[in-house]
Amino acid sequence: MKKFSLSAVFRHLFTRQILMIWGVTLWLMAFDNYALVSHLSQLYPPLGGQSGLLLSLLLFFTLVTAIWLLLISHGRSARWLLALILFSSAFAGFYMQEFGIIIDTVMLDNLLQTDNKEIVGLLSWDMLFFVIEIGVVPALWMLFRAPQEWFQRDSLRIRALHLGFLVVVMVATVWPNSAGYASFIREHKLARMYANPSFMHYSLIKWTNQHLSIPESQALEQVATDTQRVGANTKHELVIMVVGETARYDRFSLNGYHKLTNPRLQQEDVVSFKQVTSCGTSTGVSVPCMFSMLGRQQYSAKKARHMENALDILKEHNVNVLWRDNNSDSKGVATRMAYQDFQSPAQNTVCDTECRDVGMLNGLDQYIQSHHGQDIMIVLHQMGNHGPEYYRRYPKAFEKFTPVCRSSDLSKCSQQEIDNAYDNAILYTDYFLSEVIQLLKKYDNSHETAMLYVADHGESLGEHGLYLHAAPYMIAPKEQTHVPAILWLGKQFDYSINQIRPYQNYPLSHDDVFCTLLTAYELKSSTCHSHYSWLVANPVVRAEPKLPPLPLQPEQPLAPPAVVIREQPGGNLQTKLDQPPAPEQAGRMKAIKNVALRRSSTAT
Repeated sequence: MKKFSLSAVFRHLFTRQILMIWGVTLWLMAFDNYALVSHLSQLYPPLGGQSGLLLSLLLFFTLVTAIWLLLISHGRSARWLLALILFSSAFAGFYMQEFGIIIDTVMLDNLLQTDNKEIVGLLSWDMLFFVIEIGVVPALWMLFRAPQEWFQRDSLRIRALHLGFLVVVMVATVWPNSAGYASFIREHKLARMYANPSFMHYSLIKWTNQHLSIPESQALEQVATDTQRVGANTKHELVIMVVGETARYDRFSLNGYHKLTNPRLQQEDVVSFKQVTSCGTSTGVSVPCMFSMLGRQQYSAKKARHMENALDILKEHNVNVLWRDNNSDSKGVATRMAYQDFQSPAQNTVCDTECRDVGMLNGLDQYIQSHHGQDIMIVLHQMGNHGPEYYRRYPKAFEKFTPVCRSSDLSKCSQQEIDNAYDNAILYTDYFLSEVIQLLKKYDNSHETAMLYVADHGESLGEHGLYLHAAPYMIAPKEQTHVPAILWLGKQFDYSINQIRPYQNYPLSHDDVFCTLLTAYELKSSTCHSHYSWLVANPVVRAEPKLPPLPLQPEQPLAPPAVVIREQPGGNLQTKLDQPPAPEQAGRMKAIKNVALRRSSTAT
């Protein structure tokens, strides 16, 4: 009978390839998981009496990584697979550490939709040194120096025994701290998302499954099929919608910011909506979502890609739609529209270190005049405040706030430098929007003119240790979801600006954009009547659902209702009027309040 020996058991369970996988696991945990360790240490300070739980969690994530690598790494292919994991994890580890970003499905969408110019903006010497030292060097060693015998395939029995051993160790790790783990799983989802590379690989599998399941041959689904044009106005609409990029609500002086970032817009008769939330935290989600009728709760790329959007409806009703883009692209919104790319000097005549947003206005006079006697819708997609190199988003003449951060590595800059660079880019957006208004004023007598500016999402500038955007929506900070929206109306438009001003403090969202565009062109649809009646100014449209008439434009602007917005658990907004609304506003306020109640009941 053979004598039991621990050394024999060890040699049996820890083959050369398994030992190599453990070496890679420990390397990843030691050098590519700074963000995870940092978050766990903040939640459970080593000197705060919770060092045991902290060590248990670190061991748990180490075991998760080892189990995952054991499942996917076998035989000769392990050499290439582990080298790729070492390289990609170094990239992910650097950006999670420096910017607090999470590699989820939304971030993977952003990476694939990022153009070359944006990629260059994310590079830095610190990133290159980190990736070479932590990713490239070990990957090259794995490919060309690791002994060949390390890549002999283990038997399935040995792998199964080792995996079983690790599961037993994991249970032994979790069991003594089960209460702490229950709290961690329930309350700290964000920290788990920094596990590198396990969560990144989970997101990649999920992203691949989502996109492979989209049937590209699926027919385009028609929406709002009962849409009809109403009214008998003799003047045609001319609306310019500016889709902003990475703009924060709280950095507009129109909204109370202490720096004067909107000197030009403050001279115009505009309404700045104070309580607007985005559909997503990235351009790839927010832009197609805001033009879709799905709304945030129902939005998915699978549905939106094969469904008509607001621009399709306008085009079907003889509105000339033009999309001009100084960003990466329209994210699928303008695939069936006239589209012009203004990211290069070939089209954009206002370029220095990069092509500027204001260049998108060149040639619009000719376009408008060539469509005389027709309704026109123009969408201008900004470069705006796209980070992290905010200092590149504006010409030198707009560098009013100094000193500024001139690095893509925001952690190397002071908070003041980051804020100043970001605020200067907002100052340039103010100039751009004022130029859009000046263009529209030239057609104020011949058209019903309007400008609507809505940002796609916000930006984290260091709050809570986060930078940039694209955080998962359910845990995203308000800096990424509270966005600016500004409206200017010409003197011929159905609305007057003072009829809209009472709603500037009302909770709105990207969900409102679809029906806002339809009603701006006097298009009636049951899709919009029931929940968006306050948007409908045309008297013919308002007569059908028996809505009270909007007040005539007063001599003095209407004072906005005093609204207190209280955040409830789960992110819902509760609205309370300090004073009851005036009688002439009661009907309109009742209609829009129903919208808020409906949204509150379905919000996550």
